[in-house]
Order: sequence, then structure tokens, then C-alpha cells
Amino acid sequence: MPRKKYVERRELPPDSEYTSLLVARFVSCLMRMGKKSTAEGIFYGAMKEIEKRTGQDGLTVTKTALNNVKPFLEVKSRRVGGATYQVPIEVRPERRNALGIRWIIGYAKERPDHTMQEKLASELIAASKNEGGSIKKKEDTHKMAEANKAFAHYRW
Repeated sequence: MPRKKYVERRELPPDSEYTSLLVARFVSCLMRMGKKSTAEGIFYGAMKEIEKRTGQDGLTVTKTALNNVKPFLEVKSRRVGGATYQVPIEVRPERRNALGIRWIIGYAKERPDHTMQEKLASELIAASKNEGGSIKKKEDTHKMAEANKAFAHYRW
């Protein structure tokens, strides 16, 4: 974190198949050890699986799933006079997307399906229907923020 200047964010180029920045973010988060082509294969395979299972466009299901998972509030620890309070704060839009993508991928990995394509497709379908682990994580985060809204005046 620099002391003097604001760090400019680099723009991620859109992916080749859908020309979407959202898909490029998903692929980047899926990628492990620099294997981008493997991550793209997993994501595009999941899109085909979604289209086969639901009959809808895979990208629209992914967008609705992400919109359902994105958190609006979260808690942040603030230390005030020897006590630590969980202070609810509003989540910035970039962080909302990042958390939503991270939660979807994380809970997809925990699913009992066979391949990562099937796991990711199942989690995206469930999230688009407001079900699944990633939706539960969002609700838990919102509940925590709601429970601690008495400490909102410690926000700065």
C-alpha cells in the first residue's frame, strides 16, 4: 500500500469465448498454479453443463447466481479502548463481486460431485435459485452485520 499515490487498478481483458469481464474474473479465480487453459476448460464445461441441465443460457444463470450471492454488508473488527467490536460496514462493489465469486468457487469445491465442472455447475444453478452453501454464507454474513448494528457508530 503506497503512502503517496493511489494505485491504479489494471483492467482485466475480457475472455475469448463470451467477451465478458465477469467470465474472465471467474476463470482467474478458478486458476491454480498458472494453468489458465485448464481453468477455462472447467468454466466453459460448467457453462455447457448448466445449459444442458436448465435449458437456459449459462452466462445468464451465472450472472443471476452472482447477483444472489453478492453481500451488501459485512462486519469488520474495530478495537476501541481495549475491546474489539464487530462493526457492520457496507461492501464496495468490486469487493462484492470478488467475495461472491470466491464463495461460489469455494463451496463448489466442497460439493460431492465427481468433476469440478459438475461441482461448479451445481453450485451456480443452486445459487441462481437462492439455495446452496454460498447463499447460506451470504445470509450468515448479513445476520452477523444485523446483530452487530448497535456498534455501527464505531465506523470511521
